[in-house]
Amino acid sequence: MARYFFIFILILLAALSRLLPHPPNVAPITALALFGGVYLDKKHIFVVPIAAMLISDYFLGFHSEMIWVYASFSAIGLIGLWLRNHQGILTTVGATLVGSILFFVVTNFGVWLSPFFMYSRDLSGLIQCYLAAIPFFKNTLLGDIFYVGMIFGVFELAKRFIPSLNLKPNVL
Repeated sequence: MARYFFIFILILLAALSRLLPHPPNVAPITALALFGGVYLDKKHIFVVPIAAMLISDYFLGFHSEMIWVYASFSAIGLIGLWLRNHQGILTTVGATLVGSILFFVVTNFGVWLSPFFMYSRDLSGLIQCYLAAIPFFKNTLLGDIFYVGMIFGVFELAKRFIPSLNLKPNVL
């Protein structure tokens, strides 16, 4: 029961953080997806970040490109699953960078495909779309690094004081 309460709190905090005022693209969902891949049971890897998104998107509103956002967070969960067997500070930073880049590439590809945006359906339009998104990528990267550091760091610290959290990655 404690495991499910912990997972529920993660989802709730992540959803709440998207509802509070914050800079664009600074949210803990990438960190949550990576964390889920490393520490949560495989059945929760995708449920946790997607549930946080669904809850907050219920209040923020859904849009046609959400499938790209949700797909990118699911793929980032798979990166976390890889990270589970390759834990370390450098690999965690690397996985965070790859997750940020993946989110940038996938979601902006979805924007380019969207009929609601002004980009031409050729290589020039795709390049324009990615160039226009670069300012948002800085926020994504900074937010992901911050939240991964916070979530992973707080969890590792908490394991020192709460012995029941000191579990193998695949059993939480």
